Amino acid sequence: MHLGIINFISSSLSKINVIANEKNQGVYYIMNMLNYFKKMSQLETVLAIMFALFVILPIDMPDILASMVDSTIGLVALFGLAVYLFFNLNPVLAVLFVFVAYELLRRSSNKTGKAIIMKHTPSQEKKDAKMKKMNPVKKETLEEEVIDKLAPIGRSDIASYVSTSFSPIAEDVGTASKY
Repeated sequence: MHLGIINFISSSLSKINVIANEKNQGVYYIMNMLNYFKKMSQLETVLAIMFALFVILPIDMPDILASMVDSTIGLVALFGLAVYLFFNLNPVLAVLFVFVAYELLRRSSNKTGKAIIMKHTPSQEKKDAKMKKMNPVKKETLEEEVIDKLAPIGRSDIASYVSTSFSPIAEDVGTASKY
């Protein structure tokens, strides 16, 4: 009885593969994708289910995990783990992990507040425009204004030379020293 059911299922699957090859290539690709799931170990299957649940469900991130993931070391660790999964585990699981890593980064940045800070931080061009508006270009500085008001150059009479008997050179200083 059981042998007949197994033969019926295997012949049905072979007929499905033949029909898929002839009529619809999409079904053939789905069947190949199902083969990936059949080749997965039990641990990989559990991980795939956990990854899918994490992506689908709105699971809240703990603060400690969010701060660790939202750091440079966390980004490098996620990248290294993704590369490891691509080389050593099932490719379906690795692709699922890429989505999990994206969600992990998005949720942790929302939890730590970096996403909000980056959203409301103006660009350097906006900062420069605001600074120019607050500090208009002055024609002359304060020092130049004071010198223009108080300096006698250009406002006094032309200099005239006067002859006097004063000589700035000392004659005989006696026993005094230069020091």
